[in-house]
Amino acid sequence: MTTDWRSRPGPIGVLTGAGISTDSGIPDFRGPKGVWTNDPIAELLTTYPNYLADPELRKRSWLARRDNPAWQAEPNAAHKALAELEHAGRAVRIITQNIDRLHQQGGSSSRKVIEIHGNMFEVVCVECTYRTTMEAALERIAGGEDDPACPACGGILKSATIMFGQQMDQKTVWQAVQVAENSALFLAIGSSLRVEPAASMCAIAVEHGADLVIVNNEETPYDYLASEVIREPIGEAVPRIVAELLADRATGDAPESSG
Repeated sequence: MTTDWRSRPGPIGVLTGAGISTDSGIPDFRGPKGVWTNDPIAELLTTYPNYLADPELRKRSWLARRDNPAWQAEPNAAHKALAELEHAGRAVRIITQNIDRLHQQGGSSSRKVIEIHGNMFEVVCVECTYRTTMEAALERIAGGEDDPACPACGGILKSATIMFGQQMDQKTVWQAVQVAENSALFLAIGSSLRVEPAASMCAIAVEHGADLVIVNNEETPYDYLASEVIREPIGEAVPRIVAELLADRATGDAPESSG
């Protein structure tokens, strides 16, 4: 590892969790004011077996989707700063645990963002290949359907997110692993690093020679692997980190190709 990760050339991998979006008005899950901290029952809404088995839970889930603060959220300084890395020509890929698409809204190219836990803007059927927009599904909710069924096969509909207990999309996980393995610098921002396999990308990156930098208010299980742990507010730390990385571009990192 280098003595100063800020000066290290090469690809940058970024893993982001709920903490990066709190400045946009979206609460995290496990923090002191987190959704699950204040309402432990809310965690059931994201547990796949419970969702499939309990119609009442699905009804509550649809209301939670309708009222999700992410609909009104705007990208904050941290999202925009990460987009600056790409625009400045640094080779950067973002693995996000978030479903809010604020990275894309903040200026990051969609092809540079890996949504390892899916997204909240689409709806899928658990039985067939039917897929639609969340807006279309919520129109059915507004029309009086409290647990809309798949119009193609009658199956259960859910948001295009990965719930606890649901199998991950293996192609997406493979893409994330490739990013981690090929990063010279790996930033973990706003994640408790307690949800796998996303959190393990930190260890994979370090095993392949990357410097790991963790930006999070709380301790994480991967702090011991980090070249540096930063406890500053994310909205302040990330823009500063990006400014420092771009100031050191003269160390030899070439602009990324179009691939």
